[in-house]
Amino acid sequence: MPTNPAALPAKVLDIIGFGEPLMEFSSIIRKGESLYMPGHGGDTSNATIAAARQGAKTAYFTLMGDDAFGRDFLTLWDIEGVDRHHVAIREGTRTGIYFITHGPDGHEFSYFRAGSAASLVTPADLPLATIASARVLHVSGISQGISLTACDAVFAAINHARQSATTVSYDTNLRLRLWPLDRARATIHAALRLTDIALPGLDDAIQLTGLQRPEDICALYLSFGCKIVALTMGKSGTMVATPDQLQVIAARPVKALDATGAGDTFDGAFLAQWLVNGKDPFAAAAYANAAAALSTLGYGAVAPIPQRAAVEDFIAD
Repeated sequence: MPTNPAALPAKVLDIIGFGEPLMEFSSIIRKGESLYMPGHGGDTSNATIAAARQGAKTAYFTLMGDDAFGRDFLTLWDIEGVDRHHVAIREGTRTGIYFITHGPDGHEFSYFRAGSAASLVTPADLPLATIASARVLHVSGISQGISLTACDAVFAAINHARQSATTVSYDTNLRLRLWPLDRARATIHAALRLTDIALPGLDDAIQLTGLQRPEDICALYLSFGCKIVALTMGKSGTMVATPDQLQVIAARPVKALDATGAGDTFDGAFLAQWLVNGKDPFAAAAYANAAAALSTLGYGAVAPIPQRAAVEDFIAD
C-alpha cells in the first residue's frame, strides 16, 4: 500500500463493481402457463445497483455483447445512475443469459454464458484510474470463475485497488458449474487473502473451508487478513466478525416470493451503509439484512431491490 497520502488519487466514487452481467428470464405461472419474464442479473451488477439505490455513487466495468441484451444493460445502468462509461460493447460477442424456474424447493437456474463478452475481459481492459478513484472495489468468485483471463483481471484489479488504498470487497459466490471445487477454493482463498471485506454465504463457505461452525469460518477468513467478515446465514441472520468483535445480526422475517439476488442486495446495501455510517460493519449488516429481506418480495434479481426510503421505513416499522 502507498505510504505517502499525497500520492493517492482522490476518492470521488463510492463503489465500482466488476464482473459478468447476465440477461435474466424468470418464470411465472399465468393462467396455468409458464411464461418467462425478462429482467437483469449478474451478482456484482446487482450489488452495484443495490448500492446505487441506497444513494451510493457507483460505477461498473465489464465487457458486453454486441446484441440487444448488452445495449439493454447500458440503458439499465443509466436509469439506475450507475456510471458505465468504461463498459464496452465487444463487437461479434454475445451477452450471457440465464433462466429461473420456480418450484416447491425454491428456484433453479439454467445458464447460457459460455464465451460471453464478459468472460473475454483481460487485465489490459481494466479502468485503473477509476478503480483508484473509488472507495470500494467489489468483485466475486463468479467474476473469477467465468474464464482464466477474467480471473487474472480480477487479481489485477484487486492489486491495483490495494496499491491505491481502495477497499476490496469480495463475495465468494461459489458456482461449481463454472469450475471444480479444488480450483475454486484455491482461487477464492487467494483472493480473500487480498481482501478487506469478505462477504461469504454460509453454504459456500462450508464447501470452501470444510468447516461447519460459522465462528470457525469467520476466524479462518480473519486469519487470512480480512478486516471484516459478514457471513450471511439465511434465516439465521448474518454473523459479522472483526479482529475485535463477533456478533450475529438477526434476519428480518418476511413472506418471501423469490430469493434471487438477495445476497447481492445484501452486498450492495452493506457497502453503501458501511460507507455512510462511519464504517460500522454491525450497523451496516443490520441495514443490509432489511434490504435483502425486502428484495425477496418480488421476482427476479434487480426489480425488487428496494430504495433507501423503503428500507428505512421497513426498519422503523
